[in-house]
Amino acid sequence: MYTFNTHGTCSRQIMYDVENGVVKGVKFIGGCLGNLQGISKLVEGRKIEEIIPLLEGIKCRNGTSCPDQLSKALKKHLEEK
Repeated sequence: MYTFNTHGTCSRQIMYDVENGVVKGVKFIGGCLGNLQGISKLVEGRKIEEIIPLLEGIKCRNGTSCPDQLSKALKKHLEEK
């Protein structure tokens, strides 16, 4: 399980797992529960490279959003691998 501390969003943290490049078990800590559960279900089972362009650049407040923060978490994950 990987953990990413978010910046500029209501959610404080994103926890997720990756298996063979596929994202699993996404969980947001804090934030709007319904929306974040929806995002989690939509990305579950997709490849990292497919998710990043879908979520990157979505803005809510502070020039970012929970989906944008997830894209940043996944980009960082790829950079560290």
